[in-house]
Amino acid sequence: MPAAPRSSWRLAVVPLALAWLIIGLFGAYVYAHRYDLYRGFPAPKTPAKVNIVFEGIRLRARPVNVGLDPGPMRISPDGKTLLFGATTAGQPNLYTYSLDELAKEPPVSRQLTSTPAPKSNPQWSPDGKEVLYLESGHLQSINVESRQAKPVAITAEMDVAFAEEKSEVFKQAWSYLNDNFYDPEFNGVNWASMRTRFGPQIEGARTSDEVRRLISLMVGELNASHLGISGAGQVGSDTAPVTGRIGVRFERGEYETNGRLRVSEVIPLSPADIAGIKAGQVIVSVDGAPVTRTTNFDRLLEHKNDRRVAIEVEDGGSKKEVILRPVSTAAEKQLLYRSWVENRRDYIHRISGGKLGYVHMPDMSSDSLQQLYMDLDSENQMRDGVVIDIRNNNGGFVNAYALDVIARRPYLNMTPRGLSTAVPARSMLGQRALERPTILVVNQHSLSDAEDFTEGYRALKLGKVVGEPTAGWIIYTSGTRLIDGSILRLPMIRVTTASGANMERNPRPVDIRVDAPLGEWYTGADSQLDAAARELLREVGHAPMPSGAQ
Repeated sequence: MPAAPRSSWRLAVVPLALAWLIIGLFGAYVYAHRYDLYRGFPAPKTPAKVNIVFEGIRLRARPVNVGLDPGPMRISPDGKTLLFGATTAGQPNLYTYSLDELAKEPPVSRQLTSTPAPKSNPQWSPDGKEVLYLESGHLQSINVESRQAKPVAITAEMDVAFAEEKSEVFKQAWSYLNDNFYDPEFNGVNWASMRTRFGPQIEGARTSDEVRRLISLMVGELNASHLGISGAGQVGSDTAPVTGRIGVRFERGEYETNGRLRVSEVIPLSPADIAGIKAGQVIVSVDGAPVTRTTNFDRLLEHKNDRRVAIEVEDGGSKKEVILRPVSTAAEKQLLYRSWVENRRDYIHRISGGKLGYVHMPDMSSDSLQQLYMDLDSENQMRDGVVIDIRNNNGGFVNAYALDVIARRPYLNMTPRGLSTAVPARSMLGQRALERPTILVVNQHSLSDAEDFTEGYRALKLGKVVGEPTAGWIIYTSGTRLIDGSILRLPMIRVTTASGANMERNPRPVDIRVDAPLGEWYTGADSQLDAAARELLREVGHAPMPSGAQ
């Protein structure tokens, strides 16, 4: 049979090639729609329309007890796992909790991350196998099953036109306050004119700091508390303190005269206290480096937080070496505060003859509330009354919870077999309640939620208030981030008394006015606590304390 002409062979191949091309294009089309090629994850399917039936929803709802105080929450794409943030022992981390009703094991909170740095903006990956989040300004990814975290390498460059940015920052700040400031009359200020007045000055600003200073001047015209603007800081910067602290104070006169660091005070429970350093001893070296008149003692402790440090001390001509681990400045500050509280507690015990107890709240945070619980649950239950001190309290949000513990009244006692003393039923059943007469001490530095606490204390007639009128800084506030990263405070909720009186710029009054004399602290006296103890002793039926007793 003769061979086919070459042109006929080519005509036969062309249709076959076209067919394979069409099949290939169709396969690529299907693949591209099945997978997100740019992310590497299967593209999510179009979700079915969900119609929520609200009628009777409370009957179908069930509480989910994750055993922690959850923050921001996200549900996985398949709806079977809850992702949330929570802080335990001062360390913020991410957790998961199973919502799968068909799971074989009972659900428990499962810790996902285990690092001390703050974490924010957690998000599920489209396939639900990973979680992405920001940690100290860096993007991280963690596998939900293996809990292995890794940084996500991203690089971005951006040119910022400062002239346009500063104008937008100013417009944002003005607009946020225009829409959210708690008083629609702006405390009598023509807010629209502020934009006209400060706008041209913003145009002349040369740095971001100048922009923020001008915005601060503008918001200051509102004459209100809880206002301000602050810079974002350097994203991802390491702000951890680098200088270790050992918890001692030195005699000024000894150093000025002889150039020696003689210990004048050792903070209780500090590294120096635990190591056995005593007042009167002289520090002569740190890790072998001699301490002289020209030595910078802090420099010798740089980068030594929680590290082994050998300190040589001299006592009466003999020398010895002690080993300790320095702590951070924040930790030392907390030790100083607790030492001050214990000194105030001892002071109240002494001037009242042991009849009165004492607690102090430095702020209205959840941590301070927990400390209040511990302080009230211990030896204060044995006292005839308790002095509640919120001087220098800078506010927060827990005033109602703290008041609740103080306001609860006894109604039953329970006596377990074998005990001769009855126990208050609330305490026996696990409900926190002081159930003792109290008196409240405040000063002009009691701010914000501390003033809400003071108002509640007086309105509920829990006892008398002693000291100085509070600051009058009472607006509920939050913050918002502007386009350049600055944080603008937004005082947006008015706080009033039960009768409707505005509390902002209206300090909470006291029942017994006592102005602390300037410099009184150095003498060891506390006239405000003296007055509080004297009045509370009178109320609980004890003999009056002598005036000026210490």
